[in-house]
Amino acid sequence: MDVICVKKISIIVPCYNEEGNIKLFYDEIKNVINDMNVKLELIFVDDGSKDDTLSIIKKITDDKDVKYISFSRNFGKEAAIMAGLKASTGDYVTIIDADLQEPPSLLPVMYKLIIDDGYDCVATKNSDKKGYSFFRKTFTLAFYKIIAKLSHTEMVLGANDYRLMTRQVVDAILEMKEYNRYSKGIFSFVGFKTKWIEFEIQERASGTTKWSFWKLFSYAIEGIVSFSTVPLTFSIFIGFFLCVIAFILLILIIIKMITSTPSNLLSLSCILCTLSGIQLICLGIVGEYLAKVHLEVKNRPVYIIKESNVSRK
Repeated sequence: MDVICVKKISIIVPCYNEEGNIKLFYDEIKNVINDMNVKLELIFVDDGSKDDTLSIIKKITDDKDVKYISFSRNFGKEAAIMAGLKASTGDYVTIIDADLQEPPSLLPVMYKLIIDDGYDCVATKNSDKKGYSFFRKTFTLAFYKIIAKLSHTEMVLGANDYRLMTRQVVDAILEMKEYNRYSKGIFSFVGFKTKWIEFEIQERASGTTKWSFWKLFSYAIEGIVSFSTVPLTFSIFIGFFLCVIAFILLILIIIKMITSTPSNLLSLSCILCTLSGIQLICLGIVGEYLAKVHLEVKNRPVYIIKESNVSRK
């Protein structure tokens, strides 16, 4: 008699102030999993929420499939993803937000693609960015175009963190232990056979987005700095170009002083201010990289767990 081995799917759910969504998400994901022949491990990672997110999660831990990790403060989504991946024990692992903008109903499709077609990862993308403002769409498109030019790592336009991965992929991701983490870049860096599927982002079930423009801008800079050294090379060329320009201007000023009255002081001040501004930009680029190195060598933890019902590894 053949023994059927039922696979386990670990679902990692980063949460920050999602009190209105936790129960809705739990009910939805249970309905989806009940239609699949798999075991469930549902891991909520509370990223230092200030509302009742944690207490609501605790209320559903009577379900033995539900685990939770709560941080001592808000460490960010990247830290929450890493904590969930470390805690997961499933044969397959998925990352999905609690706000139901990413439909759990895609999970059976993703699982079937891995089982039947031999993919290591099935990832999602939202190319049209439906529901986003024109300004945000434009900024996102510009970011992906820039990072595609600057980085040797492929970045797919509209890529989401929502994906289903095999255990081998998860283990490879956990081997990357850097403090400054950019998941989309890490997912691409580790490689493996990946299938991309598109979906339309849904309206939030409850609450408002935590991603302001400035948070997205900071996240974009993090991605560029983490996966490209081209800005450093660019700053070297800028510096060299400025030296040449400054040398030419110096010669012109000397000639002007010999042949006629000295150059206008205001013009010279403008030139100096312009050159100084560009130099400061270049120094800022270098400083950004030095700051990343500074944080790495400190070897600080990516997150600190305050409480959890997950056995520590």
